[in-house]
Amino acid sequence: MRSAAILLTCILFSYVQGVAIVTKSRCLCKDAGLNVISHKAIEKIEVYYASSSCQHMELIVTLNNGGEQRCLNLKSKFAKNFIKNLKREKRA
Repeated sequence: MRSAAILLTCILFSYVQGVAIVTKSRCLCKDAGLNVISHKAIEKIEVYYASSSCQHMELIVTLNNGGEQRCLNLKSKFAKNFIKNLKREKRA
């Protein structure tokens, strides 16, 4: 009886160790983001590619006025043009 209890305990521990842990997304952008922003207001644009911590690409703009950071909507024409230009620069 005791060996059966030990065997059952071992099986349960091996099952728990094999279960995948689902982590929460650690994306920086919490909303859809801006559709358009003036080129003059942009200090820099940072590109964060999809990774294990966030499953989609993010574009984050740092503004000239105080360094505030805002997300760009990847579906906007402004963001699509930026991504297209970025891909063009990488090929060159």
